[in-house]
Amino acid sequence: MPRIQPIELDQAQPKAKALLEGVHKALGITPNIMATMAQSPATLEAYLGFGKALSGASISPQLREQIALTVAGENACGYCASAHTAIGAKLGVETDELAANLKGLSRNPKTEAALEFARQIVVERGWVSDDDLRNVREAGYTEGEITEIVAAVAQNIFSNYFNHIADTEVDFPRVEVPEHQTA
Repeated sequence: MPRIQPIELDQAQPKAKALLEGVHKALGITPNIMATMAQSPATLEAYLGFGKALSGASISPQLREQIALTVAGENACGYCASAHTAIGAKLGVETDELAANLKGLSRNPKTEAALEFARQIVVERGWVSDDDLRNVREAGYTEGEITEIVAAVAQNIFSNYFNHIADTEVDFPRVEVPEHQTA
């Protein structure tokens, strides 16, 4: 059961209602994460704004979804693993590739370099090594693309942590992730 409840559209504040209507119009659904974020219209607006800004990134939408899966796998976020697997599939990423991405792996060496860099950002809490940067550069990523990878990781850490706290009900075909181990 969710620890923060999603907002029903008819009960949403005017700003949240407008944002949720825009989400529904764009996606055809209103994902539970967004209905839950609507408890604070500012939070939902920030989340949507971050996504909108990254939609203009030079890294592909597919790679952004693959990064989201790697971050979800590292953070054991079942909601995001489920959502980004569904979205990645709609963008044409193959099922076995999506499953590998959840572990930070890819058949494509360049993609895997980006996913390993994203994984290191999460594991090292941003304190990546010079070798990590060298590896992603040698795989062919520009400074701008590296910056976009960092932004995609940050956006997904936010959604992972939000879902952990809210215990958002998964409303996509469920993808299992390893259980979180508390220290």
